[in-house]
Formats: sequence, C-alpha cells, structure tokens
Amino acid sequence: MSIEVSGVSKLYGSQKALNNISFKVSKPEIVGFLGPNGAGKSTMMKILTTYIKASSGNIKVNSFDVNEQAKNVQKSVGYLPENNPLYLEMYVKEYLRFNAQIYNISNDRVQEVIALTGLTPESHKKIGQLSKGYRQRVGLACSLLHDPEVLILDEPTTGLDPNQLVDIRNLIKTIGKTKTVFLSTHIMQEVEAMCDRVIIINKGEIVADKKLIELQEGKEQTVIVEFDYRVEDAFLQKLPKVKNVINPHGFVYEITFKTSEDMRSHVFDFAHDNQLKILQLNQKNASLESMFRELTSN
Repeated sequence: MSIEVSGVSKLYGSQKALNNISFKVSKPEIVGFLGPNGAGKSTMMKILTTYIKASSGNIKVNSFDVNEQAKNVQKSVGYLPENNPLYLEMYVKEYLRFNAQIYNISNDRVQEVIALTGLTPESHKKIGQLSKGYRQRVGLACSLLHDPEVLILDEPTTGLDPNQLVDIRNLIKTIGKTKTVFLSTHIMQEVEAMCDRVIIINKGEIVADKKLIELQEGKEQTVIVEFDYRVEDAFLQKLPKVKNVINPHGFVYEITFKTSEDMRSHVFDFAHDNQLKILQLNQKNASLESMFRELTSN
C-alpha cells in the first residue's frame, strides 16, 4: 500500500481542519482528492509530505512512518504544491540540475525528465519567460527527478488553458500507469478524465471514497423527451423507476429516473404503446459536479 492514513486529525488552535479521517491508496492508482475551499485538502497533503505534523493518528507512505521516518518519506515522494514555487531567473535546465544535485542525480536523469514532461523545446529559456502551462511542467519535472513512487499534486491544473489542460492531463495519466498519483483539483472534468477513484472531503471529514465508476453508477438519470402535443405529467409517472416529471416548456418533459440505466428505450416503447409521437429524445446524466455539490452542501 503506497499511502495509509488512519484516524488522522489536525487542529489549528481550536479549529479542527481534519477530523479522524482514514483512507488507503494503492499502486498504480490515480486518486482525486476533492473538496470545497477550506475542507482540509492542502492540510492533508502537507501532512503526507512531512511539511506539517498531524495532531493525532498514523500515516505511512511507502511503508515509512511520516513522523518516525520523515527522510525516507521525502525520498519516496514527489510533491507539486499549489503555488509551484520556482526561481524565475533561472533557466529550465539550470533549475532542474540545481534540484538534481540535492538528490545526487545525474544529468542524464535530468534530460530524461525534460523529455518526459515535454520541456525539450523550452529547456533553454528562463522560467520567467514560460507560460503557466510550461511552468507547471517544470514543477512536475522537478517532482519527478528522483523517480518517486508516490506523486502528490495540489491543484496541478489551476489556471491552464484548454490545450495546456489536455497536455498536463495526458502527462499525469502516463505517470499514473506506473506510480501512485494523489491529486487535488476543483475541475470535475479533469477528475472524470484522469482519476480511477475519488475521495471527497468536507469540513475535515471524508464524505465519499469510491472508484469513479462506482460513484457514477449510483447516480440518477434524466431523459428529455418532446411530444407533438401536451401529455399529463401523471400519465408519464406510469413509466418504471420514475422519480419525478417536469414540464419546463411547451411539449418538452424532463423525466428523472431512480437508476443509472439508459431509460430512453423504455420511454420510446411507452410512447409507441400509447400512440405518442416523439419529436426528440435525449439523455441527460447527472455529473460528478452535481454529486460533489450534493455531498458538500450544508
């Protein structure tokens, strides 16, 4: 097990940032750590990387105790903090070689990481001349220099344009094939595109911990159907597994079902059996974002 968190709490004075949380992450796995601002995400990541200590509980990273074997944890973890601190006046290659010396890493490894993160065309430039996307790549490259088993990324895609998002997403997915990646983000589409599993935290407590596919399977589904004349809502309630029916305008109906099963064929058969003419029939699935709001709302 790459990460083992058991009964961890963190107090800042009288404020409890984390409240007795537990979870495990295996290898290889990409886990999205989600939560609203102030939920405790960054606090948890700082504890995992030994920057701060928990008030109580036990944590192991690569079987090393974060309190008793902090140096070993640091050697086995790559960390990209939210603010991505960089020396803007240094050249890309110079900066990476500077950091490589800390780990006694060869220049050959620096070149490997530059190629892996797609920095080769920009490696001769000063970091201050780079776009936000390439600066994120430099941060990722730095976290990968010592070939860590666990990569912890705090908001790695914040502020990136759509093209940069795709590049960083693909890079993280590639890394996640052989390593453990534990990342936080507010971009739900990125979680759906990258992650195998999500852990959702709210007010310092875990409110969901599931494989992404399991979280999606439990959702409701809405079918949007338009008929050629008005139909009574109560009549459509006769469909199987119906939760509610809404008539937003005209002859259009939004039928919500208590299942993730594709119910369009059922609606089509129902219309045919009752001599109803369908003008349009679409499926509108609940998103991870809507589930996130439900789990973290007051």
